[in-house]
Amino acid sequence: MSDFDFNVIERSWVYLFTTGMRFTLQLTVLAMVGGIVFGTALAMMRLSRFRTLSLAAAAYVNLIRSIPLVLVIFWFYFLVPYIGAWLIGAPEPIKVGAFSSSLITFILFEAAYFCEIMRAGIQSVSRGQVHAAQALGMNYWQAMGNVVLPQAFRNMIPLLLTQTIVLFQDVSLVYVLSITDFVGAASKVAQRDGRLVEMYLFVAVVYFVICFALSSLVKVLQKRVAVVR
Repeated sequence: MSDFDFNVIERSWVYLFTTGMRFTLQLTVLAMVGGIVFGTALAMMRLSRFRTLSLAAAAYVNLIRSIPLVLVIFWFYFLVPYIGAWLIGAPEPIKVGAFSSSLITFILFEAAYFCEIMRAGIQSVSRGQVHAAQALGMNYWQAMGNVVLPQAFRNMIPLLLTQTIVLFQDVSLVYVLSITDFVGAASKVAQRDGRLVEMYLFVAVVYFVICFALSSLVKVLQKRVAVVR
């Protein structure tokens, strides 16, 4: 331990948090919101009476959940510029950027997991709620928007937050694209000062503290949701 120089953390913590952690949190929040919105749409498709919509959503979810995230990151980073050029008829690949590519990747990837969470949440609401809403004159979409989905979101808040914690951890994979997230920022400092052990140990501690605190919050919310039920 005498060979360790933990002063490198004191010298670099401002850069680590204002640049690296800010990017990580920004990408996590945007991907969470986009993933929940798209995942809810997928869940509605999976529960649709139209078999084509249901099968298409199921195929998408099963495909995404069967592929490693890091592979999906590479796919979108290298293929999205060519797909965009093909869609708009551009002669050369369009410039998407590492952040936009990563955001699209995480939204599409996490939507598959949020879809299953939302589907379970929707199915947890009693069918009697839907019948009661229809008895009041609501159509299917009004019943879903005003009665079913609010209750489903309430029931699924602990699971949604748990998946968000996983997303927060997965964001560190953008390091493979040389993006300066929290891990990427720590890596740059570690290589600059030759202090890999100290920096990566600090990164592990920070992730543990944040994820443990959020996990404790999830447990509290689970108890409150159980009481409401």
